[in-house]
Amino acid sequence: MRLLSILFTLTLSAQAQWTIQAAATTADLRGIDSVGKGIAWASGTNGTVLRTEDGGYLWQRCTVPPGAEKLDFRGIQAFDENTAIVMSSGKGDLSRLYKTNDGCQTWKLVFTNPDKDGFWDALALHNQWNGFLLGDPVGGSFYLARTEDKGETWTTQQNPGLYAEADAQGAFAASNSSVALLVGGIGFATGGAGGSFFYHPILMQACGDACSEEDSNRDGKKNVWERTRIPVGNASEESGVFSLDFRCNPENWRAVKILVAVGGDYKHPDSSARTAAFTLDQGETWTASTHPPHGYRSAVAFDDASNTWITVGPNGTDISTDNGKNWRALKPGPGDAPDADQHWNALSLPFVVGPHGRIGLLEPDALKAKTQ
Repeated sequence: MRLLSILFTLTLSAQAQWTIQAAATTADLRGIDSVGKGIAWASGTNGTVLRTEDGGYLWQRCTVPPGAEKLDFRGIQAFDENTAIVMSSGKGDLSRLYKTNDGCQTWKLVFTNPDKDGFWDALALHNQWNGFLLGDPVGGSFYLARTEDKGETWTTQQNPGLYAEADAQGAFAASNSSVALLVGGIGFATGGAGGSFFYHPILMQACGDACSEEDSNRDGKKNVWERTRIPVGNASEESGVFSLDFRCNPENWRAVKILVAVGGDYKHPDSSARTAAFTLDQGETWTASTHPPHGYRSAVAFDDASNTWITVGPNGTDISTDNGKNWRALKPGPGDAPDADQHWNALSLPFVVGPHGRIGLLEPDALKAKTQ
């Protein structure tokens, strides 16, 4: 058995991992969205937006939205090669949404944070029409807005279940992935001195005329939010869940059952304590990983082709083949850059982005060994 284990580890190390790509920018990148067929969009500091239509062979630097030269674009979501919405994060009106319909030649400001003390953390599109926007607590509740018209207009959602302890809770805008799309809406993960929690809606019985626009879904059922504690982070201001992803139940694709959360303490990136957890019941109960990732992790994603979870951060990359229970390092293979597994912020497979214009592409066979 020991020999098999050694051979398996050598197999992992021998696989090519990330191909480092050239990008005409030195901006710190935290937003990435791959929409398939080689099309992807990336975003970062100083109003930077990048776009590729050929799998990253060429990354086009987009026109900076008007007035956005100093904004930090922490998230981006794309519809196709021509249409995308980019989110900036900052206090008050430094949190904005811009939209392009012409391949980023021109941009339109579609929404500005209405709260002077607010701060936006994540943008998620549910489909071609619907999307959600998450922000730090304002007035004792997390900020949540929704669009049903491709991001043209946004409506603030108010629900008592979104409550948060003052100055003790928040979400993180490290990778635009603290939100997970679920059946009937979204779930999101938090951190901070008050601990880490998973917020998700429960669809109650039909409420008919008693439903308000803010707390009901399209089918006329009342959304009641609940939160459950996640054993990630050390209950400090700089720690908690930074990223969340899900996999569909293979027996019922409409039911999301398995979610994985990663994070830790970004001020202590080499500490592996409490850096990942998983749930097998759509967030009702969470379990800390038995063998967690090897340090703070800012992004996680599930690869359907290999049934493998992958998570990245400043000091390395880890993978799990048992739904987040155990993680192992994914090291650079022969021919890779020595630090190909490091210095990453955000994931949207097969792409990964990081500081100083760093972009990588996950090779098609990089995770294949995990299922053999």
